[in-house]
This record gives sequence, C-alpha cells and structure tokens, in this order.
Amino acid sequence: MKSMSAKDAKNAFGLLLDTARAEPVTIEKHGRRVVVVVSVEEYERLTKDPLKALRGVETIAARKKEGDKHAATEATKEKRQRRVLGD
Repeated sequence: MKSMSAKDAKNAFGLLLDTARAEPVTIEKHGRRVVVVVSVEEYERLTKDPLKALRGVETIAARKKEGDKHAATEATKEKRQRRVLGD
C-alpha cells in the first residue's frame, strides 16, 4: 500500500487519484495514518461482499510477498474483466 503526507496529497491530487485507482493510498498527517483512499470499484467491492473482499486482499498480499510487484494492478485488471463479463 502506498503512503503520502496530507500536504503531498493536496499538492499532487492528480497523482493521488491515479495511484488510488491502482491500489489503496494511506494519507498521513503529522506522521500518523488518518485515511485511506481507494477507487470507487474497490469501495463498492468492499461494501458489497466483505468476505469476498478479504479473500482478494489476502491474494494480493500473498502475491506481493512472493515478489509480484504488479499484483495490485493485475488484480484491478481481473476485477474489470469480471465486471465486463458479468461475474
């Protein structure tokens, strides 16, 4: 998960949005995490079926642990494909 300061988030809002579309971004204020920005698709997935969402997070975490630097991006692509196919 990416992280940035509140000041950086304000000054580079476009970058924040682009990054959050690919993976969650933690925003810190005075060195303390205060919010997490996620894409609309991720938010809907998390609120629609919380147990399914947890399984997805576990999968991404496991792939990243194994050294897959593109796990979150690939998961987003897979999610889009499922939505298009109606899964």
